Amino acid sequence: MKTIKKTFLLVACAALVLTFAACDKVKSLVSGDEAAAPLAAEAKQQVFPAHIYEVRFSERDLTQNLPGRVDAVRCADVRARVQGVLLERRFEEGKQVQKGQSLFLIDPAEILASKAAAEAQLAAASANLESAQLVFERFQKVIGKGGVSQQDYDNARIAVATAKAGVLQAQAALQTININLGYTEVVAPISGIVGAAQVTEGALVGPAMQSPLAVIQQMDPIYFDFTQSATDQLELRAAIKSGRVEQVDENSVPVELVLADGSVYPYKGKLKFSEVTIDRTTGMYKLRAEFENPEHILLPGMFARARICQGVDKEAILIPQEMLIVGSAGKAMAFVLGENNIVQVRQVLIGEMVGNKFSVKSGLKPGDRLVADGLIQIGMMLRSGPVTIIPLPPEGAAEENAVPAGAEK
Repeated sequence: MKTIKKTFLLVACAALVLTFAACDKVKSLVSGDEAAAPLAAEAKQQVFPAHIYEVRFSERDLTQNLPGRVDAVRCADVRARVQGVLLERRFEEGKQVQKGQSLFLIDPAEILASKAAAEAQLAAASANLESAQLVFERFQKVIGKGGVSQQDYDNARIAVATAKAGVLQAQAALQTININLGYTEVVAPISGIVGAAQVTEGALVGPAMQSPLAVIQQMDPIYFDFTQSATDQLELRAAIKSGRVEQVDENSVPVELVLADGSVYPYKGKLKFSEVTIDRTTGMYKLRAEFENPEHILLPGMFARARICQGVDKEAILIPQEMLIVGSAGKAMAFVLGENNIVQVRQVLIGEMVGNKFSVKSGLKPGDRLVADGLIQIGMMLRSGPVTIIPLPPEGAAEENAVPAGAEK
């Protein structure tokens, strides 16, 4: 009994070694590290039953997932326009504020004193104008009768003009002070969400401050800025020009947003614009989409991916992933039926996944017949010589692209 168990164990180990060796052989074919050796013509003919899949053109949306970040539609710094001590903060941090709403109060005492002085200067200038006007009116009455010289008359006229200029200057000074007095009440420049206050009551603030008092961001609607490779764009335009790809109207293309946790944002956006210049350092160009954001799920600076359809490929080749042995760097291998249903190894260049299928860039064409199952076993058999496939009938309802049993080309 022990001898039988030992013999069985040796046989199982040998079979396992052969299986791993066959898998390594298949992977080396896919990666291109080892050229496929010609099959020995004198080797014993091998047959294997398998389902057959015929390659055909399909239509698919050319959808890309492009990385980017959320950005506020409007972002405004709240700054002090006059110097003074901050007396009061009048908003709740992180809440919605409206344009024109009072946010901070700066001590107006110094500006009120300047206003009183300016009002006094205006009163003095007005009195000076009134005096000069009376003198000039008297001189006007007697200038023609020789009661005053021409020089005195001209001096009186010039004095009136000078006094009027003094009044205008005093009025302008008072107006400037009134404007500055209004700036002691710092109001919101836009409507949006206000962030944390950067200063506290009692701090000396003014126009020379480098940091703002607070920042307001408008987040509904909100922008999503993302980038696309200039190379991808050129390839798309070439495909559209050739007629293989049908262009989609950018104005009607919905943009989906895939968040960092993999969830899809519930609102679809729309493209706003695409940049007209390419970044010289990255070779990318910028696009912008706009999204509704009523619940403020999207926050400025948040990373996400835009899912956008830019065209419809009318001649796409899509192959179920189980019919390919995938290697590295986009390389894969397929088992294609040649003449008399003999298996041929075909190198395939694959692209992105579309559902459970790989898009094929090169290596396959419509009409090619692929082995749909048993790829590992066939790979092992190919080490011994040619393999002939016996097509099996489709299981259950006939699948799309399935080839009937016994069909040959």
